[in-house]
Amino acid sequence: MADTPAPADDIERIELSLFVQALRERYGYDFAGYAPASLARRVRQLVRDHRTDTVSALTGRLLHEPDFLPQVLQGLSVPVSDMFRDPPVFRALRDRVLPVLASYPRINIWQAGCAHGQEVYSLAILLEEAGLYDRCQIYATDFNEQALEHAREGIYAASEAPQWSRNYQAAGGLHSLTDYTSARYQFIKLDDRLRRNVTFAQHNLVADGVFCEAHLVLCRNVLIYFSNALQNRTLGLFRDSLVRDGFLCLGMRENLDFAPVAADFMPVDPALRLYRRARGGSTTGA
Repeated sequence: MADTPAPADDIERIELSLFVQALRERYGYDFAGYAPASLARRVRQLVRDHRTDTVSALTGRLLHEPDFLPQVLQGLSVPVSDMFRDPPVFRALRDRVLPVLASYPRINIWQAGCAHGQEVYSLAILLEEAGLYDRCQIYATDFNEQALEHAREGIYAASEAPQWSRNYQAAGGLHSLTDYTSARYQFIKLDDRLRRNVTFAQHNLVADGVFCEAHLVLCRNVLIYFSNALQNRTLGLFRDSLVRDGFLCLGMRENLDFAPVAADFMPVDPALRLYRRARGGSTTGA
């Protein structure tokens, strides 16, 4: 008697496993820790977008067409953000975090998972208005090189500007957002001076180590796409990156409640997902 064929769901699970293995072994990108439902949804969309019919066919292209990798990474990433997204968070950074950072002669900030850069420029504006930007260095990282290229350009659809202006004012903006932009056709461009102390760099939170010693780490709405194990690894990375008393800012749907590193942080405003590294927290440096 012939074996019963595997159900379609099992076939897709096998295909997804082989897709993840191909990405890891061929190019060094490890998505094994990503939330399975989110990963499966994005891979299915890649199959539709590139008309490959099956995940296996997508994997074949990935293995044999190195130029196809950027398109795959673009599809797997989530480069969605806004300037001053969640304005109360940026108000808290302005009112409660920057005055503390002002006590340091030099300030390093790591914006991990910077996507298209909207939050990087939001942070640069905060620092400019606080008179701190000239002694700051912002390291803006993402694993997606196409997203980084978009962030470097600082060009966005003009249709976003009204909402971003409202966000800016709600975050305690001291001027008008138009003071930092120029408009042309259907686009706005962030002023070049906001990039003067920003370093955009490729960094993979899944596989890479500590990027820099930081006084503030922001990683907002990235961990929600990770499995618990990968979340824990990443949070440990952020802890080890922070100087003692350094600040960590997560997304509104993320928290430290059940993470092993929770004991290494003190809440500043848990409702806004703002934390501070405890003096007694374990570390590999700092």
